Amino acid sequence: MTSLLPTSQSTGIFYPSSDGEPLAETYVHLYALLVTLEVLRQYLQGRQATVLGDQFLYYAQGFPRLRVAPDVMVIFNVLPGGRDNYKIWEEGQVPVVIFEMTSQGTKDQDTVAKKTLYEQLGVLEYWLFDPKGEWIEQQLQGYRLQGEEYEPITDGRSQPLELRLQVEGQLIGFYREDTKEKLLIPEELKQAVKQERLARQQAELQVEQERLARQQAELQVEQLKKQLRGLGVDPDTTGTR
Repeated sequence: MTSLLPTSQSTGIFYPSSDGEPLAETYVHLYALLVTLEVLRQYLQGRQATVLGDQFLYYAQGFPRLRVAPDVMVIFNVLPGGRDNYKIWEEGQVPVVIFEMTSQGTKDQDTVAKKTLYEQLGVLEYWLFDPKGEWIEQQLQGYRLQGEEYEPITDGRSQPLELRLQVEGQLIGFYREDTKEKLLIPEELKQAVKQERLARQQAELQVEQERLARQQAELQVEQLKKQLRGLGVDPDTTGTR
């Protein structure tokens, strides 16, 4: 394999950010990609990390043809934010976790060429998600680097991300290992925000109703005192004869 170390051949070399190919094979694969990208992006906010989707990963300086476009890749110890492409020799970090939304048509590439490349690059975890269940019976299969080779992940955990993964229909569900909470997908997050806003409005309404009830009670008391004074009784006098 070509060396990943910087070379003098990189001067003036153009590294494209697009090849004109479709983002994903089907809508189902595209949706799984975009949801995974957004969920992990939100999860890693505030950390020195970035999450990129379907962008060129260049791994050999001076050789722009030596590239791959992982569906989703997570890189630690780099500046947050997006990139047009990712060059390992500039950033100084290899992706720690890569996700590929696989299908029957990409099976050979995903299980041979890409798997071998990611092993050689030192990507700690490689996850294959088959949203349509075309060739992975359980839909999700992960591999963890042991030494220089990948071994199947059998516990459903992503060690670098500290998350537990499980199949939820045609999406990957992500759960925090520390709190057991699910990382909400955009639709769930939108619904949660809506419910929180509704609960807040209801709480504010209850406070207002209680305020109005107090005012009404105070008004009734004042009216009663007024009536007593009209009868010659001082309602503010304490004690009895």
